[in-house]
Amino acid sequence: MSDRTIPADGIGMHLYTMREPLAADYPGTLRGLAEIGYRTIGVSGRFGHSAREIRAFADDTGLGIVLEHVGYNRLSEDWEGALADVRTLGGEWIVVPSLPAELRTPDGFRTAAAAFNEAGQAARKEGLKLLFHNHGHDFDEVDGQVLFDILLDEVEPDLLGFEFDLYWAVNGGKDPIEYFAKYPGRFPALHVKDMAADGSFEDVGAGPARLPGDLRPRRARRRTAVAGRARRTDRPVGLRPDELSIIGRNALLTGEAGEIGYRL
Repeated sequence: MSDRTIPADGIGMHLYTMREPLAADYPGTLRGLAEIGYRTIGVSGRFGHSAREIRAFADDTGLGIVLEHVGYNRLSEDWEGALADVRTLGGEWIVVPSLPAELRTPDGFRTAAAAFNEAGQAARKEGLKLLFHNHGHDFDEVDGQVLFDILLDEVEPDLLGFEFDLYWAVNGGKDPIEYFAKYPGRFPALHVKDMAADGSFEDVGAGPARLPGDLRPRRARRRTAVAGRARRTDRPVGLRPDELSIIGRNALLTGEAGEIGYRL
């Protein structure tokens, strides 16, 4: 199994998973993640704290912040302020987590592509990279066109990358490896979530389902220059978020997730 393990500094926690404990105790939750062994985090929700405060919480624990999720509306509502906040956090990526429902058409995705080209230029000037996070419906096919592919084809690669969510790609009927091979270098971050046999969420390494394709680290780095991986589960089942964090991290580090869930 050693050829499938992931270095510890290649695994981060996307804080959406920790939303309930964060709402109760943000700095204490970060301390817990650091004690588990996480080294990087992605911010998703501030729970009343400023970017400066969250940066201080992270610095106190030794955690590095790599990204923040911001709503699509921020592209036209103080995008400069959103970029400044990510710089304050110390991140390198600013991530749009989804598109509004009214844009989930070919014309809507083209509108988003134009907005991403413009926003990506502003992000680049600030030393940041704009990313988009996918969901299953982004892979819907309309009139022979896969919606997600519009963004890949119509936004300049140096202006938009992708925080590729493996669960949602599979949920949308796609094999992540096919995307990695066709669009090398477009996926600097991954969301790693497991899928139960019935298609619902499961923590990494705990689900019986296998993903199509092989996502071992050496192959991913060679073919796609994947720079980071954030583990996340959208709906924790049966265990506290801190318990899930330990299970998921251990599964990725040991390679056990390769046998029963995601192979990274």
